[in-house]
Amino acid sequence: MTSLKIFDENNPTAPIFDSHEVTNHKEKIDKIVYRLNQVGVNFEQWQTNDKIQLGATQEEVLKAYDGDVQRLIHKAGYQAVDVVSLTSDNPNKNVFREKFLNEHTHSEDEVRFFVAGEGLFSLHLDNKVFEVLCTRGDLISVPANTPHWFDMGPNPNFVAIRLFNNPEGWVANFTGADIASKFSRLEN
Repeated sequence: MTSLKIFDENNPTAPIFDSHEVTNHKEKIDKIVYRLNQVGVNFEQWQTNDKIQLGATQEEVLKAYDGDVQRLIHKAGYQAVDVVSLTSDNPNKNVFREKFLNEHTHSEDEVRFFVAGEGLFSLHLDNKVFEVLCTRGDLISVPANTPHWFDMGPNPNFVAIRLFNNPEGWVANFTGADIASKFSRLEN
C-alpha cells in the first residue's frame, strides 16, 4: 500500500507526517500528492492493467501503458523509455539493492512507474526525509539533483517503467553523506 512518512532529518524514529493516519485511500493519496508537490516531486496514480504481472516482457508492459507513457513524453520531453524487472530469485539481487542504498543525486529527473511490486524512495529535501513507499500503480518523478536513495528490499519483486531525458545522464552521483543508514529500510 502506498505510503508517505516525513521525518526531520535529525530524528529518523518519529515521523512528523504519516499517511497511515489517514482513514480513506483517496484522502491518503491526495495528501501524499499535496505533500510531495510542495517540494517539487510529481506523484501520480495510474489505472493498472491486471493482465500485466511479474514476468511480463518489456513490449507487453510498454504496450499496456502506452497512453500514459506518451502523455508524459509529450509533457516533459522524455527521449527514452524502458522497463526494469527484478525478482527475489535473482542471484545478484543483493548487489542491485546495495547499488542505490546510499544518498545520491542524478543530473536528470528519476521517473518510475510501478507496474507491479514495490520500492522505497527516500528523498532528502528541506532538512527533512520523505519516505515514499511506491506500489503498483504509483508514478514518482524525483527532480534532478535531489539527494535521495532507493531500497528495493532484500526480496525484490517489481516491474517498473523508467523514462529518461538522457539515459547517459542517469548516473548516480553519491553525496558521501551517511544519512541513508539512519533511516528505514524496506522489509519484504
